[in-house]
Amino acid sequence: MKQLMKRLVPRPLWNFVRSTRNEVRFQSALKEFTDNPQKSLSPQSDVLPRLIAGWGNEGWSALSEYLVASLRAVNELDGDTLECGSGLTTVLMGIIAQKNGTRIWTLEHHAQWGDRVGRALKRNNITSVTLCASPLKDYGAYAWYNPPLNAMPDWFALVVCDGPPTDTKDGRFGLLPVMRAKLKAGTVILLDDAIREEEQEIAARWAKELGVEVQMLGSEKPYIRLRL
Repeated sequence: MKQLMKRLVPRPLWNFVRSTRNEVRFQSALKEFTDNPQKSLSPQSDVLPRLIAGWGNEGWSALSEYLVASLRAVNELDGDTLECGSGLTTVLMGIIAQKNGTRIWTLEHHAQWGDRVGRALKRNNITSVTLCASPLKDYGAYAWYNPPLNAMPDWFALVVCDGPPTDTKDGRFGLLPVMRAKLKAGTVILLDDAIREEEQEIAARWAKELGVEVQMLGSEKPYIRLRL
């Protein structure tokens, strides 16, 4: 039936209907998450899968261990969070931070994507996120974001690293040299896409320079955890 409707209904109208349906789903699930984030993170809850589908990331595993780990860390750690790359996680971490009195600093190099995330934050009155438009900068040996360091806090309790894109010069390594002064004892770094060899190599380099151990966690969507 769905395929028949797609053939009969003009594409612009079909896209509008699908977009509207996803937005309704998203807002409904987001209200449930806002009312009780902890309940929404339980394995029995269907809130996260509904949020992911409504956001438009149907291909992203509804059982994303990295997403859950990031949200729990924001709730448990006492301090601000640095997020590298924006998305649904930005919105959800912002809700938790707003309840806890902490702040999310998000770096995003893609202007159009950043605008989408910014609209979602504004629509849902999430004021705990500083969304920084941060084009990638060539630092010579690597490329990374160009963050507003002087405006940022002295340290971050948590770093959620899901950017920049892997094909950036030296991948995500630039986090350490650019942000080193703001990563102090107790800071936790969560690195996504740990199934990739490139991310494993970067984490090993970080660990060597910081003198810490690499923890590989998760089975369905592996991620890496480092604690300074």
